[in-house]
Amino acid sequence: MASLKLFLSLPLIFYLLLPSTTTACDPSGTVVCKGRSYPQFTCLPTVASYTSAKLTLTDFSRGGEGGDRSECENQFHDNNELVVALSTGWYDGGSRCGRVIVISASSATTGRSVAAKVVDECDSVRGCNKDHAGLPPCGNNIVDASAGVWNALGLNKRLGVVDVSWIMAE
Repeated sequence: MASLKLFLSLPLIFYLLLPSTTTACDPSGTVVCKGRSYPQFTCLPTVASYTSAKLTLTDFSRGGEGGDRSECENQFHDNNELVVALSTGWYDGGSRCGRVIVISASSATTGRSVAAKVVDECDSVRGCNKDHAGLPPCGNNIVDASAGVWNALGLNKRLGVVDVSWIMAE
């Protein structure tokens, strides 16, 4: 039931996660999803030595809210795998496919870090279509992670969204 509540609240969560106007990556347009207008992002937000992001929870398995096979490998993933989808700009046209990022939870939560493989794009452009499971577009600051990543970080999945930082492992 908790996962159902999380799934039903995902459009609201994605909307609340849209970056502020202080970001160097401005919206490139809008998309209307279920009667609401959402900004679209195609730009590449700055990737620093440690890049701030919002960690969200997704289901990469067949039938999960991710909607379809992963963009990088054209396959589904078990939710215990350490895998993520990056916002469109960070996904950078697939240039980060198969690469590993290190995600760090803040010391205010658990302070733990975990390495995870990039397998998909958290679409910040299209949204609300069948390829995006009918969900609105992601903000440009999202690391959408499997339950395995959340577990490794020691985070409560019921939170749905947590501030993290990430860096390329390679």
